[in-house]
Amino acid sequence: MATGTSKRVSAASARAHTRRNKKTNSNLPSGLLGTAIIVLFVGFLFGAYQGIQPPPPKICGTPSAPLITAPRIKLRDGRNLAYKEHGIPKDSAKNKIIFVHGFDSCRHDAYLAKTLSPDVVEDLGIYIVSFDRPGYGESDPDPNQTGKSLALDIEELADKLGLGPKFYIIGYSLGGQIVWNCLKYIPNRLAGAVLIAPVVNYWWSGLPANLTSEAFNQQKLQDQYTTRVAHYIPWLTYWWNSQRWFPASSLILQSTDLLSVQDKELMPKRADRNNHVAQVRQQGEHESVHRDLNVAFGKWEFSPLDLQNPFPSNEGSVHIWQGDDDLIVPVQVQRYIAQNLPWIQYHELQGAGHLFPHADGMSDSIIKSLLQGK
Repeated sequence: MATGTSKRVSAASARAHTRRNKKTNSNLPSGLLGTAIIVLFVGFLFGAYQGIQPPPPKICGTPSAPLITAPRIKLRDGRNLAYKEHGIPKDSAKNKIIFVHGFDSCRHDAYLAKTLSPDVVEDLGIYIVSFDRPGYGESDPDPNQTGKSLALDIEELADKLGLGPKFYIIGYSLGGQIVWNCLKYIPNRLAGAVLIAPVVNYWWSGLPANLTSEAFNQQKLQDQYTTRVAHYIPWLTYWWNSQRWFPASSLILQSTDLLSVQDKELMPKRADRNNHVAQVRQQGEHESVHRDLNVAFGKWEFSPLDLQNPFPSNEGSVHIWQGDDDLIVPVQVQRYIAQNLPWIQYHELQGAGHLFPHADGMSDSIIKSLLQGK
């Protein structure tokens, strides 16, 4: 007869076994907690990443996007550039000019063309073409935009419109800053150039540190932060100017604090902007005003102070026009640049702000100084 064998378990052994089970089970909640923390952290990072990503642009002519109403040319990379013609027909023009608009503007904001007297246009045979810079108005955005690419866009616009081997370039405000790129990258195509209140980059090499510090600190505090973001961490420009915790760029917010006494007097002359202001940012703020900030205040391949005279035989001229009461562009930096580039013809206007091109007779004076040396 088989005898069954029974195992005796001591009380101490049972207690030890129970403790091991309890220890094993107690790991489960802490494991779940760690997993939850990791999931929350990843979710936070994903949310933060989503928060700094700009929305896709509303490219003109695509479904649910603005319509195309302007004539456009197709550029080398497939992008389209919208333009507007002014003055006499280009085929009969003696002087052909490309106008580069400023920040938060478009092809309709060709102030020089709109305020030029008809007599000057006819007597000097002037044709002017303005265009929407990439991402503005009806021109396709350029996610790879640089100062050099803008200069090449301008050159290609001239070629596609048949302006000939040489043309004049005039830029206002941030458009004036872009003219520096034309002087650098396409000087052989220029017959002359005008920079009207051109925006300065506080990090251009060759500018004295005390001068740039003084000019930089004259900005409103919110603009100091905005320009720093554009220069050091441009991938945060969209977030910085769309978040609601801190004030963003006063230019984007169109603050009247940036207007001088003269600017406020000239504001009624800009009333026609109401007819097209909705078109300016219609493809998205990031593709227009935010990208402008990154290009203007980002890291440049050169400094204007490095440039050589593009007209060593006086076959053309370069002019800077600047108001001494400009609250957007610091006059002291402009003076320094002009003093160190003796081939620049510098015109400083007493009591003038940033909007001085709207003053009566100003466009005629700027054009005559360029085309007639007056």
